[in-house]
Amino acid sequence: MTAGEALSVYLQDQATDFLRSLRLHRESSTDAQGAEESLAAARSLRRASRRIGATLHTFRPLLDPDWTESLRPELAWLSGTLAREHAYAARLERLLGALHRLSSPPPTTATPASAASAPLPGPSAPPSPSSTPPLRGGYPPPAHPSPRTERWAGGGPGAPRSGTTAAGGDPTDPTGSGNPPGGPHAPATAAGRRSTGQALPAASGDRATAVGRRSAGRNGWAQPPAQGADHVGPGQGSLPAQAPGSGQAPAAKKPTGPLAVGAAKAAALLERQLTLARTRAHSAALQAFGSSRFHAVADNVAVLASEVPLRPAAEGDLKPPAAAAEVQLADAVAALPLVQAGHPYNAEALVHGLAADTAPEAQDAPWLRVRSLLRLHRYAQEVLLGDVPLDPRLVQAGLALDLHREAADAAAAAASAARTPRIAPATAYALGVLHADQRHEVEAARFAFHRAWLREAVTTP
Repeated sequence: MTAGEALSVYLQDQATDFLRSLRLHRESSTDAQGAEESLAAARSLRRASRRIGATLHTFRPLLDPDWTESLRPELAWLSGTLAREHAYAARLERLLGALHRLSSPPPTTATPASAASAPLPGPSAPPSPSSTPPLRGGYPPPAHPSPRTERWAGGGPGAPRSGTTAAGGDPTDPTGSGNPPGGPHAPATAAGRRSTGQALPAASGDRATAVGRRSAGRNGWAQPPAQGADHVGPGQGSLPAQAPGSGQAPAAKKPTGPLAVGAAKAAALLERQLTLARTRAHSAALQAFGSSRFHAVADNVAVLASEVPLRPAAEGDLKPPAAAAEVQLADAVAALPLVQAGHPYNAEALVHGLAADTAPEAQDAPWLRVRSLLRLHRYAQEVLLGDVPLDPRLVQAGLALDLHREAADAAAAAASAARTPRIAPATAYALGVLHADQRHEVEAARFAFHRAWLREAVTTP
């Protein structure tokens, strides 16, 4: 097979894919349920347009120059118009996901096995000597508990009520005789008031506070101790009660910190701006499909599917044009600051992104050029090798540069939203943190490209 025949086969296959995708797009656009099919057809149109345009550029010495130079800009226009809507949608999804990740609280550490297996304190569990709190008044607990305390620790007949101390007396009884002021029926009255939720007299303010905490613990809420008050006894428990049979896990933590305050408003601002841009891009794509310019491109591609306009003396070789594309790619990669890509922080790019100047990032231009040249090299290898799989190094490098462009565009969108007048300081702060996060993603993509490009293919002997 000659060079002209091999080139004609590849271009005709891509032109056939273009026309097939165009037909599927028209059929899915008229169907109300064909939104996904329409997006897939638009992606196939962009894919075929890129490959046809790149092949016309790389192998132009073998093709008719006038026809090639007239079709290449039109294919680039069509591919860019169709890619804009998808780019805005992917950018919004990326930014919202990054905001959610940055504003979410860090994951809680797992409970150690020893702490998880330890029994929780309950009403019937004896208090541990090392964790027994001091009594009211600051006096330490007795070193040797009395027999009454040991007998009443697990409950049973004759055990004191919850209003008495471990020694058997009331907290308000200074004599320790076990009979609180008010007569022998006062403990029963206090217990009745606790069960019915009635308030105690104002004279016993300390006991009212303790009873209020106990009733709040029974209702399922943990009540923190008051300022200067003693600790709750070990029989009170330390975890809030749950409704019987609920079995529900505790609610997840809400975002905290200064970023959580402006993250919601920043997400709303980004969604409003990028959704509007996506709507305009969708309208522009619909207008492009109905324009005479697009019909002229479709007619030229239809001609290409049947006959490729080669030069009269197109008997040359396909390898020299493909080698020239590879040399251009190697020179562009050699000019990249790969040493700087190994550093995780690039303050110069951050300062430029948040400046008042809206010009594109100067550091991104060489990387975007390498991405375009890498695509030209990959498509030239497809023409030469046919169905043979490409070098994995080229595939991984291309994915890294795709992530680089997505992160750079997302950082530019965050910086543009931060320049919106009259936004809250918390919103501007969240957008600044988001911009820095995406610029770090850019540096990570550059480092990934560096590693993929320097990796040599291992061949088995």
